[in-house]
Amino acid sequence: QEKTVSELEAVPSLILVTTYLSFLMLIVFAHLRDFFGKLFYPANYVQLRVQNGLAPMVSDFESLWTRRLYGRIRDCFNRPITGVAGGHVNLLDRVSHDFNSTFEFTGRVRNVLNLASYNYLGFAQSEGPCADKVEAALHEHGLTQGSTRAEAGRSVLLTETEDMVARFVGSEAALIVSMGYATNALNIPAMVSRGCLIISDELNHSSLVSGARLSGATIRVFKHNYTPDLEKVLRRSISQGQPRTHRPWKKILVVVEGLYSMEGEFCRLPEILELRRRYGFYLFVDEAHSIGALGPRGRGICDHFGVDPREVDVLMGTFTKSFGAAGGYIAGSKALIDYLRLHSHSAVYAEAMSVPVLAQVSSSMRMIMGEDREHALEGQQRLDQLAINSRYFARRLADMGFMTMGHPGSPVIPLLLFSPAKIPAFSRECLRRNIAVVVVSYPATPIITGRVRFCISASHTREDLDYALEQISEIGDLLLLKFHQGKTKEIANDDSKLKIQ
Repeated sequence: QEKTVSELEAVPSLILVTTYLSFLMLIVFAHLRDFFGKLFYPANYVQLRVQNGLAPMVSDFESLWTRRLYGRIRDCFNRPITGVAGGHVNLLDRVSHDFNSTFEFTGRVRNVLNLASYNYLGFAQSEGPCADKVEAALHEHGLTQGSTRAEAGRSVLLTETEDMVARFVGSEAALIVSMGYATNALNIPAMVSRGCLIISDELNHSSLVSGARLSGATIRVFKHNYTPDLEKVLRRSISQGQPRTHRPWKKILVVVEGLYSMEGEFCRLPEILELRRRYGFYLFVDEAHSIGALGPRGRGICDHFGVDPREVDVLMGTFTKSFGAAGGYIAGSKALIDYLRLHSHSAVYAEAMSVPVLAQVSSSMRMIMGEDREHALEGQQRLDQLAINSRYFARRLADMGFMTMGHPGSPVIPLLLFSPAKIPAFSRECLRRNIAVVVVSYPATPIITGRVRFCISASHTREDLDYALEQISEIGDLLLLKFHQGKTKEIANDDSKLKIQ
């Protein structure tokens, strides 16, 4: 089989063995500490025992990971910030005197380079044209309607923004939801039900998994971003039909993401659309991370591949990344959106999106589309700057010898750390150098592919990126993370093709 850019590169066997052994040692010592802790300090484990005839809310085994492994590195997560989470962010310093059980604020505020936020286009701002339009909308429309859209929550601003979203993504209509997670979790059950089949990528986001489970439909999983396995699952499922009865499926819905944020990979949309034409299923594409960040016009994965968005049955996206707002949308045919407005719990029961958020979405989207006359070029400049920053950062990391994942041009760049000891060490070393990053480990990733995830923004200057790369290089030398040189040529070739185009 021909090797593709998105495949995980060859990992030295020694690293794999030491990673597994490290996790094994951690788990063994966790059980030993629990054994002696229950023996000598039983009061600390009361919540894990039966009390007054009631079973514990969390079982001993389930909480082992949280208590003994996550607890050791809890200082690397949930760090409190203040102010605007832009290219830089103010971090509230804290210390722990009881091994991360509790934290105390020191009273100091530290300004750090922000490589952790999904602020792809830099619209997370407290001043500027978008902030001014948000303030004006507050004076004109108030703060919120305080109602669901099915009752008194459908305002003129909401209707206009939905029409704009439909034009932006290239669909007939769109439905806006006030929460990004709920956009998937509450709308998928309205589209499919018992007797239907959902075929889902194995690395799909938790919101997609929740929506699939809530729907009651049968769920099949295919190998991540591997269309031959998707076709294999399709052929088997169509030929066998429903379990026990073998009747034909009422509907088949294939669910993928445009940009997989944990891997930095693009879905193989052209290949999936070819399968759609051949097998006749419905296609649901989650563009939470790709909308506004990919494509020459920022229209997402369809724009990136030059695909007609109307070939995709359901386009989902969120406003929390590229638009500096909150909530999400579902876009598709007018018949589908009209149906969801009546049957989706996100429209019937959830509160309508608030005025400031709607104003932020509409103002930032107008800038990207070039419809804001006073700032007609700024949106395109942000798109171009994001593409330049992303490719520059990924290429420099590869030049240094780091093992990274994902496709060139992705604003999310995962760097593999592997060892569980190096995961918190990398985060703490970055913080010492005033850089904020996100580290991720099992169970959010496979056990051997713990990583740090760099989120690049158009608000980052070249000086910001060079400083971060210099410090990351020093950390890589300190933690022995530079052991691969395979991807530089691929990224350089991809960059040359982009310039030719």
